[in-house]
Amino acid sequence: MSHYQQFYINGQWVAPKGTQTLDVINPATEEAVATIALGNKEDVDLAVAAAKAAFDSYSQTTREERIALLERVIEVFKKRMGDVAVAISQEMGAPAKLAQAAQAPSGLGHFAAALGALKEFEFEETIGTTLVTKEPIGVCGLITPWNWPMNQLTCKVAPALATGCTMVLKPSEVAPLSALILAEILDEAGVPAGVFNLVNGDGPTVGAAMSGHPDIDMMSFTGSTGAGRQVMANGAQTIKRVALELGGKSANILLDDVNFEKMVAHGVMSCMNNSGQSCNAPTRMLVPNSRMDEVAAIAQAVVSKVKPGDPNAADTVIGPVVSKAQWTKIQDLITTGIEEGAKVVAGGPGRPDGLDKGYYVKPTIFSHVNNEMTIAREEIFGPVLSIIGYEDEDDAVRIANDTRYGLSGYVSSSDLDRARNVARRIRTGMVHLNGAQLDPRAPFGGYKESGIGREWGHYGFEDFLEVKSIFGYNQA
Repeated sequence: MSHYQQFYINGQWVAPKGTQTLDVINPATEEAVATIALGNKEDVDLAVAAAKAAFDSYSQTTREERIALLERVIEVFKKRMGDVAVAISQEMGAPAKLAQAAQAPSGLGHFAAALGALKEFEFEETIGTTLVTKEPIGVCGLITPWNWPMNQLTCKVAPALATGCTMVLKPSEVAPLSALILAEILDEAGVPAGVFNLVNGDGPTVGAAMSGHPDIDMMSFTGSTGAGRQVMANGAQTIKRVALELGGKSANILLDDVNFEKMVAHGVMSCMNNSGQSCNAPTRMLVPNSRMDEVAAIAQAVVSKVKPGDPNAADTVIGPVVSKAQWTKIQDLITTGIEEGAKVVAGGPGRPDGLDKGYYVKPTIFSHVNNEMTIAREEIFGPVLSIIGYEDEDDAVRIANDTRYGLSGYVSSSDLDRARNVARRIRTGMVHLNGAQLDPRAPFGGYKESGIGREWGHYGFEDFLEVKSIFGYNQA
């Protein structure tokens, strides 16, 4: 790939207006794998102008034309899947197996889900003599994070393309390589010039220029709750729509009738997956107080098999966390957990044995945690699980909801109706019952400080559409 030092604007790879660059660090080796150009406000202005000019024609394309475009994107994406997986592993440290099996394919999944939704989506509705139509909102600013890079790129780009919008993308400067490949994919698939534009850069410069830009009609941001506040504040200056997918501190309620061996193991592995770097990870495991010691022993046995190491090694289960800054933050929170009285079941501070280089974190489990402890309230974003005891079902629901976040939740019971009833009481945008998996056709997003709006499938179209009422369109 030869576009590290370029941006994709108006259908061409162009040189940046500034001279700033940034090394992309492989977190497994702490060495640079690439150096990217960093954009500035002038680069953003050019990209926005291209998107604005392209909107007039692209917004008028037919459903059939956009279906054909998404089909071409899918075919090219399939050819580049291996390249995407390698880039993700290098830029954010995902084990090669995870990058190949989940990280890269998630992008294909979102394009396929958008294609399916586009074929059936109702863009018009008649109410009496009024036609209500859903139209593309305009130029969209997209800002994406580093933890599941292709997943979060495509669940914004795909619905934007499907609904007739044009866009400017700022991927995470920490993990930008997969985004550059996506730009190559879209170019080869024949996305019209100006419809998709990419400018690399940091949040305070490029991100702020986008969210405050008067010609960007909508911002879609995924990242930390703190950064989401900034995007929202900047967007307020021009009253633009802002869609946010933010942090989480999801509770995993194991009711007293579950198979604890099975569901504790499932909960531990779900928390550790991707080195704990998932906004919807089940990081608070809620168990009956009477089963605390039993659960801790099961969890300890399970996590002993979670081997951190070289992302390319066949026996690696989790790779490093993404950066030195993240590693330091996680270490500080682990130390805080110990100081506040949580019991270390496994792991703890420092690097795992034998790993002296790379941003590796010991897979760590705390038991006897209460919900007032820092590790139960802050999003750690690392391989750290807190086990919290509850007295009864009502207490479990209370603890689960006692958080400023509301992204996801997990409930397990041998009685499905019981699990369903508890799920309805959880104040989150998503709940998994008995280990159920995500569905890219269903909405993804959260309550409270976990965000605004929903992504994925046909629900993901709504933030990219404006609603217009044309009164008297149908004469009686």
